[in-house]
Amino acid sequence: MEDTNSLIEQRRTKLAALAAKGINPFMNKFTPDVGCGEARAKFEQGAFAENQPVAIAGRISAHRDMGKSQFIDLKDVSGRIQVYAQKQALGDEQFEIFKHLDLADFIGVKGTMFRTRAGEISVKAESFTVLAKALRPPPDKWDGLADTEVRYRQRYLDLIANDAVKQTFLKRSQIIREIRAFFHERGYVEVETPMMQAIPGGAAAQPFKTFHNSLGCEFYLRIALELYLKRLLVGGVDKVFEIGRNFRNEGLSRKHNPEFTMLEAYEAFGDYATMMETVESLVKRVAQNVLGTLVIETKDAEGVVTKSIDLGTPWRRARYKDLVREKAGADWFDITPEERHRRAVDELKLAGDIAATGYEDFEVTGAVFGKLVEPTLIQPTFVTHLPKELVPLAKLSPDDPTTVEVFECCINGQEISPGYTEQNDPIAQRETLEHQAGGEQQKLDEDFIVALEHGMPPAGGIGIGIDRLCMMLLGQESIRDVILFPQLKPKS
Repeated sequence: MEDTNSLIEQRRTKLAALAAKGINPFMNKFTPDVGCGEARAKFEQGAFAENQPVAIAGRISAHRDMGKSQFIDLKDVSGRIQVYAQKQALGDEQFEIFKHLDLADFIGVKGTMFRTRAGEISVKAESFTVLAKALRPPPDKWDGLADTEVRYRQRYLDLIANDAVKQTFLKRSQIIREIRAFFHERGYVEVETPMMQAIPGGAAAQPFKTFHNSLGCEFYLRIALELYLKRLLVGGVDKVFEIGRNFRNEGLSRKHNPEFTMLEAYEAFGDYATMMETVESLVKRVAQNVLGTLVIETKDAEGVVTKSIDLGTPWRRARYKDLVREKAGADWFDITPEERHRRAVDELKLAGDIAATGYEDFEVTGAVFGKLVEPTLIQPTFVTHLPKELVPLAKLSPDDPTTVEVFECCINGQEISPGYTEQNDPIAQRETLEHQAGGEQQKLDEDFIVALEHGMPPAGGIGIGIDRLCMMLLGQESIRDVILFPQLKPKS
């Protein structure tokens, strides 16, 4: 196998040869009238007849030299088609240029559709234009792009080498488009709210800091969308949603990236039950319209189904405390906090998980849920009535004031969406936020409290992690496989 430097030098030599012929591929222009895969599909379906004239453009993905005939595969985002070039049709000068094209070069081709004797749908080239010379070789055809870090750091190579990866991101785009259509059809207004905030709120997370030179003060990249969207409820926008980036200065994992995409939606005069219906209807619609199925299957390398998620059956609803009791003991909430801590460490082997979160009683129970319950919730489950300490922006449950009217929608062993009956009592909201701030007044968003004092209607709200939703729907095990450019440490 030739080394990369040698291949680059060969390609630069070919570029110089083109220049000697008066060809600068980076200055040429060509307008295709149909996509490569689209032309192939239309011929197959009978929409294009034999000898149909077409103009196509794309990247060369294969090249077969048959002497006086040349075959290349041309690819664009719509797919692949074979191009057949004959010396007789192109002429000596054009054919000589064609012979010296490289894999990954971009060309435009004008010609006619036909089917070869072997049955391959093809375009017979009548003329072509070199549109871009690739000065570096593409990833190896057979070995592909095996280095995971290279795949993430140079995603464009991953997209070139792996059609399945490209399809994942095309489907992600379709998922987001379908989400927007769902909310628009239900009368929601899409908005944009500030990413730089003086006080980061709406979640308990470590923010990124930045500095505004003109204003001479620090700002934070937002950790949640919530508080500004609720201001819009106060202002009379009764159904509102936003899809945007959040930033949390915390760890990286299979489920976490420092910047991630969230949907948040709020509906006046709704509650957490209203929003459960919204989430279930949304996910089912997206799955059906984008994937054509409500059954999501994960397969191994041999194509054997290892996991199946059925979104079509009625989604389970279960209380947080009941699920914890199933794993930690029926008497879990009857024993003392000290006994709960001891059982979690000695019997349930959660010492490390507790140390990672904290030692408050609700955090010990949270470790039980996070480690022993959530990973088992593969089929869609609404976990309801969470401890009030976990969600300071929701209303207390009337039948159990130690909990709030909140759900977490869990699918495939992870949380996809939380939803609340939103707190609209400014006095109660101030108390819970002050408790959360630990007495640090500068962490309290006074403007948000003032907004609530002007009157916010009762409302339901949801958040959906778009990246995690895509992981579940597209059968990906890592969040990095649904984010085009995941966060990586810069090369030294």
